[in-house]
Order: sequence, then structure tokens, then C-alpha cells
Amino acid sequence: MATSYADDLAAARRRVVQLESDLDIAVKRDRQGELQERAAAPDLWDDPDRARQVTTQLSRVETELQRFDALVERLDDLEVLEELAQEEDDASSASEVVAGLEEVRAELDRLEVATMLGGEYDHEDAIVSIHAGEGGVDAMDWAQMLQKMYLRWAESRGFDTEVYDRSYGEEAGLKSTSFEVRGPDAYGWLTVEHGVHRLVRISPFDSQARRQTSFALVDVVPVLPELEDEVAIPEEELRVDVYRSSGPGGQSVNTTDSAVRVTHLPTGTVASCQNEKSQHQNKAAALRVLKAKLAELERQKRAEELDELRGGVQNVGFGSQIRSYVLEPYQMVKDLRSEHETGNVSDVLDGDLDAFMEAELRRRVREASARET
Repeated sequence: MATSYADDLAAARRRVVQLESDLDIAVKRDRQGELQERAAAPDLWDDPDRARQVTTQLSRVETELQRFDALVERLDDLEVLEELAQEEDDASSASEVVAGLEEVRAELDRLEVATMLGGEYDHEDAIVSIHAGEGGVDAMDWAQMLQKMYLRWAESRGFDTEVYDRSYGEEAGLKSTSFEVRGPDAYGWLTVEHGVHRLVRISPFDSQARRQTSFALVDVVPVLPELEDEVAIPEEELRVDVYRSSGPGGQSVNTTDSAVRVTHLPTGTVASCQNEKSQHQNKAAALRVLKAKLAELERQKRAEELDELRGGVQNVGFGSQIRSYVLEPYQMVKDLRSEHETGNVSDVLDGDLDAFMEAELRRRVREASARET
């Protein structure tokens, strides 16, 4: 008789039922219907900004529901296959059930992690800023490597990205950069990346091939749909500087002064953009980033616990890192908070970050539960 996996399937079904409640699937279905009606309105595009918000929200809800429905359908198929395997004593069908169960369990794990993204802004898009810290030209090169890592991670998830600004180092790498990541729960996932990241390797910029330790700060803020209304900035509080976009080695990207840097004078907060073709477009993008940063500052004031919201990172150097990436004398990436680690550094630097993000989210949930007991 073929081995029975009925108990395993029943356990998976219980997890699906719980997940349906945790993800508020019924509420999301109602929300989907509401957004579909709004998206079908003939005057939708009379207000392009509002239209984009509606279509973006609809796309996200539909993606979540499709993913959950696909999981349920897969489990339904496996239950039918299990019955067939038992009725016909079919070992081949039983093997298919085993493989399918592994897939279902993995997807359940991923979706259950998504239920941990319950923060007020976790479902929003994110603006990521990376700043080179201690380590000279190696730190600038490290900042550029981190940008590539996060852009690859976003690409693997099907998220959209837009780079707003790159300040290139004189010899190599980036002094700083900022970019937006748009996708379901983008801020919730990326907020665990906030902090100092440490790289240890043989420096490609050292003629004596010595080992170098470099640091870079990753900063993450959410983008809110209502940002225009939430943060109103008087013109007299802004200083707008226009300059010529530059590339690696100080090369001029274009021949016009189209890049824009906007400074909020009361707080000293700065945002810049040189990605667009026109000065007007760059100013609009820079203001978008600036408003996101100012909104985050306001939330910090209301939250009372700055360290909990933003990690409390002051020094971008030794002793302040949240994660270490070691290329020499051995290969390892280790998160100092969750203690999750791997020896596959190349995959991590190519955007394979989910395991690290999930481990830190689970750690935060455990800590929150411990505080409540």
C-alpha cells in the first residue's frame, strides 16, 4: 500500500485556514471589488495621481489574492492526488504528493512571514539611501555593491525601482545613492535592512593586496500615497541648488545644469535627483524623496522611541554594524541581530536576501511576544 500523507495534507490545510484569517483574505476580496469599480470609472484619469494610486493598490491586492488562491488550488490538487494514490496503490502519485507538499509548505512559510508585516507603513513603497562610511575608496565601492544587491533583490521579486541620485567617488564607487522600490510590502521587507553593513575583503584598490574593512549605512523610509497632503513645505524653508549631473570619475553626464539638490533648511535634510532629463522633473523627484524623509522625522517624534524605529545608528564604522559580509580570509555573511548566516556570499550579493529578511522579521516577532508576556 502506498504511504499515506493524509495527516500531512490535513496539517497544511489547517495552516491555510489560519493564514486566510491572518491575511484578512475576505477583507481583501471586498477591497478588490471596491478598487475594480473605481478603476472602471470613466473619469478615473481626470486625476492622474489618484488614478495611479487606485491602479497600484488594485494590482497589489490582486497579486496577494492570486498568490493565496494558487496555494489553495495546489493543496486541493494534492488532496485529490492523495486519494488517487491510496485507491490505486500508486507509488508514483504518492511521490508527486511528497514533492507537492514540500512546495506548499515552502509557500506557506513565505506567506506566514508576510503576516509579520503588520506595521503602520509596512505595505508602502520604500526609498532606500546608501552612504559610504569608514573605509575610503573601498567603502564607496561597497556602497555601490550594496545598491546592486538591493536592486537585484527587487528585480527578483518583480518590484519596480527608480534610481534618483548617485554621488560618485573620485576613484570608484559611490559616496551616496538613493532609489525607490515599488512593490507589495516593499517598506516592510526593506526596513529590516536599515543599519550599518560591514564588508571584509582583500582590497582591489590596495597595491599591497591587504585586507580592508569597509562600512556603509543603509537608510530606509516609506513612501506614503498621501504624502503631498501630509508634508507641506513652505518655499522659504527650502534651498534649491542646480548643478550638472556627473558620472564616474567626475565625468559630465550632460551639458546642462539639470540635476537638483533640495535642502530643508530647518532640519538640514537633503534630497537630490539627477536621473531625469529635465530640471523640472529632477526637482519634482527630489521633493518626493525629501517629503518622505521629513515624514519619517515626524513619525519619529511621535513614536517616542527613535532607536526602535530607525535602529539608533550614529557611527558608520566599527562596532555599529548589523550584518557582516566576509570575503577574506573565509566566505560568510552573518546578521548580528538574528544570527542567521550563510557561506554563499556571491548569491547574497546578487540579491538573495529573503532568508536574512525573514530571520530578522521572526526575531522581531519573538521579541515583541516576549515583551508582551
